[in-house]
Amino acid sequence: MDIFVFPATTAPHDGRLICGDLDFPCAVGRNGIYANKIEGDGVTPTGGFPLRRLLYRPDRLSRPKTGLEATVILAEDGWCDDPDDPAYNRPVPVAYPGHCETLWRHDHRYDLIIILGHNDDPVRKGQGSAVFLHVAGCLSDGSLAPTEGCVALALDNLLKVLEKIDGDSRLIVKETGLSA
Repeated sequence: MDIFVFPATTAPHDGRLICGDLDFPCAVGRNGIYANKIEGDGVTPTGGFPLRRLLYRPDRLSRPKTGLEATVILAEDGWCDDPDDPAYNRPVPVAYPGHCETLWRHDHRYDLIIILGHNDDPVRKGQGSAVFLHVAGCLSDGSLAPTEGCVALALDNLLKVLEKIDGDSRLIVKETGLSA
């Protein structure tokens, strides 16, 4: 089953996510959804992205029910986000000499991470790294916090989506609603 994401309001980071009969608010990049992703631009890229696998924090959650391949996140796991590094947009240890993002975070945003097939086959220098579907952070008013280019859902909603998807599913991100 595919997952569809599109803008929900005029606020750039407010999105909607639909997966079968599920319809949830989601957060996207702080600068909205656009076709041409560039490293660090705060944009969620448009396109159809395969769901590579699920990573989860075993100290915070049991293995979720899902048809995706699931792997635990370890304290030493990172993701290279340096466009000039040969490991760009690939998993690396956090002790890696190049710049990388830590996957074992103190907040709960990466308690569940679905690795998306964005800019990974082949990897293109500077066209975006670490574009995931993950747990959303919240703003002081209770709304979902913008991401750096990922798609994010409330934990309970992400767990419901995980139950419906498998390795044949894709995340389809559009700049306009489903009717367009």
